[in-house]
Amino acid sequence: MDSSSKVPLSHSLWSPHDTVKDAAESLGINLPEEAAKNLAMDVEYRIHEILETAIKFMRHSKRKLLMTTDVNNALKVLNIEPLYGYDNSQPLVFKEALVGAGGQTLYYIDDNEIEFEKLINQELPKVPRQTTFTAHWLAIEGVQPMVPQNPLPAEIKSLPPIIRGATSSMLGNDILNLGQSGDNKDSAQGSSVATKDKKPTEKESEVKPLVKHVLSKELKLYFDKVVEVLISTDPEKENLKDAALTSLKNDPGLHQLVPYFIQFVAEQITNQLRNIEILSTMLEVISALVDNKTIFLDPYVHALMPCILTLLLAKRIGPIIKDTTSKESQDILRSQLAVREFAAILLEHIIKVYGSSYSTLRPRVTRTLLRALLDSSKPVGTHYGALLGLKNMGSEVVKLVLVGNLKVWCSSVVENSDKSDYEKDILLSTTLDILRKLKITVPQDENQMEVDGEGFSEEIKTKLNDSIGDTLAEIVLDQDDAKDIVRGLFFGELVV
Repeated sequence: MDSSSKVPLSHSLWSPHDTVKDAAESLGINLPEEAAKNLAMDVEYRIHEILETAIKFMRHSKRKLLMTTDVNNALKVLNIEPLYGYDNSQPLVFKEALVGAGGQTLYYIDDNEIEFEKLINQELPKVPRQTTFTAHWLAIEGVQPMVPQNPLPAEIKSLPPIIRGATSSMLGNDILNLGQSGDNKDSAQGSSVATKDKKPTEKESEVKPLVKHVLSKELKLYFDKVVEVLISTDPEKENLKDAALTSLKNDPGLHQLVPYFIQFVAEQITNQLRNIEILSTMLEVISALVDNKTIFLDPYVHALMPCILTLLLAKRIGPIIKDTTSKESQDILRSQLAVREFAAILLEHIIKVYGSSYSTLRPRVTRTLLRALLDSSKPVGTHYGALLGLKNMGSEVVKLVLVGNLKVWCSSVVENSDKSDYEKDILLSTTLDILRKLKITVPQDENQMEVDGEGFSEEIKTKLNDSIGDTLAEIVLDQDDAKDIVRGLFFGELVV
């Protein structure tokens, strides 16, 4: 670098001579060159800081135009005294005046003159109310706490079902009256009696709900169209049905309609248990709602589980089958079992996704499935659904819950029942597939069970018969992968 070149006095856009020194001279201060340069750089830094903060306020306000209010807010945040006298709420009125002999035009802002006496005699404005708010728990895990802000159960029970809303289940059952005695057999009958006993001179009071759920016309129209397409049996509307399910799976902004869709699904499952096509469509609706990433479905899991468990464990879904010997009846049975398979897949998905939010969900579902499995009066569809449900609950549930009850189940349901051979084959093959889920394929060493040339040892056969029953043990031993299945059943228990 040439030593003769002149070093700039300032690295700032502000010229020390034109700005800082002029301002200092107007105040009667004589600044040296070095001080003017440093002061100019500091002024530029401060202005940049104020502008960056003001731009943040502008962006958070969803605007693209920087306003004086943004600058004032930035000054307050930086603990700098804000500017006074600038207000962009009213337009600035400029007036012109001639100055000097040459008639130079000068523009200025005309200030409004206010009489001091009028200002003093003016009434003071009302003191604004300070913003306050309160909060309380409306319900905790579905249980309404007894706090003063919440209505008493007696008050809720006295309201009509239409107004109290949340105290009526989606299937029309009154929750408050479920545990009552048989005095009021029918809630509608009781309400009619109360209406007759009411005096005609008594003044009726209208009770309005505290919270009103308002849906836009667009959402109402969307819900009506989707429901119409989903329950339609017209083959030409199959493409519209697929489009509706795709919309439920991917579209955002449907959270307000979730309780309405769940109520719609519950009503259809209750009223259309003989229609396989409708039941499959309702499961697809549940799957679409669960897969929609923009919907917060946690509060509605308790309403979805009865729908899924109904299709998984119901005694009869679809047409009634009297005999399974004909091929047509077998095809109908397979279509019914396919619906139960879909329900089992949905049950597994919901437990995986929402099991952490509801700690009691998995054990409660497991007890329900086991109770349905061990009930010998249930038809083949219920046992098939219970087996699939337990299979999808994981290997730990299969080994601890299912395997421990297989011998009793096989004796009461398969061996000593009036089910046809076709139904028994379905249950036994399904059980075998579940046991294959436990199999362990590892190289055999000295710590594992030994298999002689003719088959398993007598100790292993006895252990297998005692564990899963003679019928299942015989089927397992006839399989090509029997060694792996037995290893999975007795892993860590049997050493030969």
